[in-house]
Amino acid sequence: MKNYVVLLAGGVGKRMGGDIPKQFMEVDGKPIIVYSIENFQKNPQIEKIVVVCVKDWIDHLRELIAKYALTKVEWIVEGGNTGHDSIRNGVFFLKDKIDADDFIIVHDAVRPILPQKAIDEVLRVAHENGNASSSIACHPPIVYTEDGKSGITDVDREHVMLTASPQVYKYSLALKCYEKAEKENKHDFTFTSSLLIHYGERVYFAKGTTSNIKVTKKEDLALFGALLKVPEELLFS
Repeated sequence: MKNYVVLLAGGVGKRMGGDIPKQFMEVDGKPIIVYSIENFQKNPQIEKIVVVCVKDWIDHLRELIAKYALTKVEWIVEGGNTGHDSIRNGVFFLKDKIDADDFIIVHDAVRPILPQKAIDEVLRVAHENGNASSSIACHPPIVYTEDGKSGITDVDREHVMLTASPQVYKYSLALKCYEKAEKENKHDFTFTSSLLIHYGERVYFAKGTTSNIKVTKKEDLALFGALLKVPEELLFS
């Protein structure tokens, strides 16, 4: 049993603006995607990495891999039209390269603050249960809305978990679900956990961290820069 990473870098970052996909923007002199790859590069449980990359930036990614000696990046795959399709491309690409009992770690390249203990924990839970999503308990009050403008229904926080990547799956399970979705021409699942739930699979929670932010807007760049200065042991406790 081995662990492989499917790193998602197929988006163009429309909400960020500019001509550079957000995963290739630099913070403290280094592209965001390099920080994300390095998190897995230094984890001894990780075997190899496949990066699902926006087509026009594949050559640039190869240059970064060489520059930063990211030796665990074994493959680069072109991204899809949707986030679902990008994950699917990575999952299908691995069909003849890994075993059914191996595990894949699906992670957003724009979630670069990922402590080693968080990786170890989501792997531990997945190895025990077949899958796991990095998750945190929901503390803010939640209101259900029908129109995005108002709401009259409170959601019980005790029965809500906030999930994010990394998410880990036994490869045979992920492949089965993506093959079902492909046969049914479904391409709009938010993430792999949503896909599993759609097909009646139970998803398991692994302890996550609020520092695992997704760099989506310009203001997130400053927050990411600040989090880089926080000792890793304080980011996951």
